[in-house]
Amino acid sequence: MKLSLMSLGDVVTDPVTGRTETAAERHRAIVEAAVAADQVGFHCVHVGEHHGLDYTTSAPPVILSAIGERTTRLRLSTAVTLAANLDPIRVAEDYATVDALSGGRCEVVVGRGNFFVSTYTLFGQQLTDSHELFAENVELLTQLWAGKEINWPGSRHRAPISDFTVQPAPVGPLPVWIGGGASESSTELAARLGLDLMLPSAFGNPEMFKPVVDSYREKFASYGHPRPPRIGACWHVNVADTSQAARERWEPRYRNYFELMMTIISRVNPDPPPFIKKPFDFEFLTTRGPAIVGSPAEVADRLNTWSQLLSTDTNLIYMDMGGQLAGEYRDMVELIGSAVIPQLH
Repeated sequence: MKLSLMSLGDVVTDPVTGRTETAAERHRAIVEAAVAADQVGFHCVHVGEHHGLDYTTSAPPVILSAIGERTTRLRLSTAVTLAANLDPIRVAEDYATVDALSGGRCEVVVGRGNFFVSTYTLFGQQLTDSHELFAENVELLTQLWAGKEINWPGSRHRAPISDFTVQPAPVGPLPVWIGGGASESSTELAARLGLDLMLPSAFGNPEMFKPVVDSYREKFASYGHPRPPRIGACWHVNVADTSQAARERWEPRYRNYFELMMTIISRVNPDPPPFIKKPFDFEFLTTRGPAIVGSPAEVADRLNTWSQLLSTDTNLIYMDMGGQLAGEYRDMVELIGSAVIPQLH
């Protein structure tokens, strides 16, 4: 199992200390935590992308380039790149540049971002076009990152492209994941194009994604791709030396993040998914849900259990949420490296 660090850059007052880190401090904390992750054996770092929300990381390729200059082994990725909203040529150039600068360490998780309706409004788009925009842009990206010269006939969403090759070229074909699983169209797209699947497993009971994985594997095999697919998952995690210390420290912060997420999605989505309406239940979320909290042994056991259930070879952990301070965040990264990673299957 490969373990990766994930951050969405939420900015909120810490309910434990009453302090609110600035956007600049949050960016710096992500970079420093990634440097620590590189040193203790993490596989990758994934940075989220949002626009006009209470998540401050709007430019992942810039952050990843900063991390790339401070690390040597860590792969550099996203959570997610908003492929339906952004121009695919601009996206291709940005991440090909990260790949070139880092010596071929970049890979991208693309997502439709349809939870955040306001982003489509901000970019002058219609949510009803999201499936079409996403499929068209992702297919273009795979061709651009494969080093192909692009001749695109155009569509109702963008002008034609003639005799174009992305510069700089990525070091090699840039790996692409589809972030999805709630929509059958996303898994079908990933299977058809031979792309890996990153599950939104932090948004519900992990068991609900088992049929998604089975269906995706069947579809992937039916297209005759020459390699097996990779499957990833995302988890909310907090670790301390003892279970009691982790739970006591995290409960107010996880509650804080949960309330922030409910507020944001309710504000920007007129028809939010059902899980948003459920009250915060720390006990359920940390025993049967997507949250993993406890001692290193407990965290490793849960990661192993969910990884086996969903056949995941890559697991992303999101720890700097709800006001978590930078120093404690880095300490957790180091504890994961010394005491959790050695116990993973």
